[in-house]
Amino acid sequence: MLTNFWNDEAGFVVSSELVLIGTILVLGVVVGLATVRDQVVQELGDLALAISNINQSYSFSGVTGHTSSTAGSLFDDQLDFCDSSVDPSAAEPACISVQITASAE
Repeated sequence: MLTNFWNDEAGFVVSSELVLIGTILVLGVVVGLATVRDQVVQELGDLALAISNINQSYSFSGVTGHTSSTAGSLFDDQLDFCDSSVDPSAAEPACISVQITASAE
Protein backbone atom coordinates (compact mmCIF):
# COMPACT_ATOMS: atom_id res chain seq x y z
CA MET A 1 0.00 0.00 0.00
CA LEU A 2 2.84 2.39 0.81
CA THR A 3 4.52 1.61 -2.54
CA ASN A 4 1.28 2.35 -4.42
CA PHE A 5 0.89 5.62 -2.53
CA TRP A 6 4.51 6.60 -3.24
CA ASN A 7 4.19 5.91 -6.97
CA ASP A 8 0.83 7.65 -7.37
CA GLU A 9 1.33 11.02 -9.10
CA ALA A 10 -2.23 11.70 -10.20
CA GLY A 11 -2.71 14.97 -8.27
CA PHE A 12 0.85 16.34 -8.38
CA VAL A 13 0.46 18.63 -11.40
CA VAL A 14 -2.85 20.08 -10.26
CA SER A 15 -1.65 20.89 -6.76
CA SER A 16 1.59 22.55 -7.94
CA GLU A 17 -0.38 24.66 -10.43
CA LEU A 18 -2.76 25.76 -7.69
CA VAL A 19 0.13 26.73 -5.43
CA LEU A 20 1.68 28.81 -8.24
CA ILE A 21 -1.62 30.49 -9.09
CA GLY A 22 -2.36 31.16 -5.41
CA THR A 23 1.08 32.72 -4.89
CA ILE A 24 0.66 35.02 -7.88
CA LEU A 25 -2.80 36.05 -6.69
CA VAL A 26 -1.59 36.82 -3.16
CA LEU A 27 1.30 38.93 -4.46
CA GLY A 28 -1.05 40.82 -6.75
CA VAL A 29 -3.50 41.48 -3.92
CA VAL A 30 -0.75 42.77 -1.61
CA VAL A 31 0.59 45.16 -4.25
CA GLY A 32 -2.94 46.26 -5.17
CA LEU A 33 -3.92 46.98 -1.57
CA ALA A 34 -0.75 49.00 -0.98
CA THR A 35 -1.55 51.08 -4.06
CA VAL A 36 -5.14 51.58 -2.92
CA ARG A 37 -3.90 52.68 0.52
CA ASP A 38 -1.55 55.26 -1.00
CA GLN A 39 -4.22 56.63 -3.32
CA VAL A 40 -6.83 56.89 -0.55
CA VAL A 41 -4.37 58.87 1.59
CA GLN A 42 -3.57 61.09 -1.41
CA GLU A 43 -7.26 61.76 -2.13
CA LEU A 44 -8.05 62.52 1.51
CA GLY A 45 -5.08 64.90 1.60
CA ASP A 46 -6.29 66.58 -1.59
CA LEU A 47 -9.76 66.92 -0.05
CA ALA A 48 -8.24 68.50 3.05
CA LEU A 49 -6.29 70.95 0.89
CA ALA A 50 -9.41 71.82 -1.09
CA ILE A 51 -11.37 72.49 2.09
CA SER A 52 -8.55 74.56 3.57
CA ASN A 53 -8.37 76.68 0.39
CA ILE A 54 -11.99 77.73 0.71
CA ASN A 55 -12.02 81.41 1.54
CA GLN A 56 -13.91 81.67 4.78
CA SER A 57 -13.61 85.45 5.10
CA TYR A 58 -16.75 87.43 5.54
CA SER A 59 -17.58 91.01 6.27
CA PHE A 60 -20.57 93.26 6.43
CA SER A 61 -20.65 96.95 6.83
CA GLY A 62 -22.56 98.82 9.48
CA VAL A 63 -26.26 99.36 9.00
CA THR A 64 -28.03 102.49 10.23
CA GLY A 65 -31.77 102.64 10.44
CA HIS A 66 -34.21 105.24 11.78
CA THR A 67 -33.82 104.32 15.43
CA SER A 68 -30.87 101.92 15.63
CA SER A 69 -27.54 101.04 14.06
CA THR A 70 -25.06 98.20 14.05
CA ALA A 71 -21.35 98.32 13.61
CA GLY A 72 -19.88 96.20 10.86
CA SER A 73 -17.89 93.02 11.29
CA LEU A 74 -14.85 91.59 9.53
CA PHE A 75 -13.14 88.23 9.56
CA ASP A 76 -9.99 87.60 7.53
CA ASP A 77 -9.13 83.94 6.91
CA GLN A 78 -5.41 83.30 7.39
CA LEU A 79 -3.48 80.29 6.11
CA ASP A 80 -3.51 77.36 8.49
CA PHE A 81 -0.45 75.47 9.68
CA CYS A 82 1.31 73.75 6.72
CA ASP A 83 -0.93 75.49 4.17
CA SER A 84 0.29 77.20 1.06
CA SER A 85 -1.52 79.24 -1.53
CA VAL A 86 -0.63 76.82 -4.35
CA ASP A 87 -1.26 73.09 -4.67
CA PRO A 88 1.10 71.60 -7.26
CA SER A 89 -0.23 68.58 -9.08
CA ALA A 90 1.16 65.14 -8.20
CA ALA A 91 2.63 66.46 -4.94
CA GLU A 92 2.08 64.88 -1.57
CA PRO A 93 -0.65 66.54 0.47
CA ALA A 94 0.48 69.18 2.94
CA CYS A 95 1.76 67.71 6.20
CA ILE A 96 0.92 64.14 5.12
CA SER A 97 3.81 61.84 4.40
CA VAL A 98 3.37 58.10 3.97
CA GLN A 99 6.60 56.50 5.09
CA ILE A 100 7.29 53.08 6.47
CA THR A 101 10.37 52.83 8.64
CA ALA A 102 12.35 49.66 8.96
CA SER A 103 11.92 47.84 12.23
CA ALA A 104 14.37 45.49 13.85
CA GLU A 105 13.04 42.00 14.18
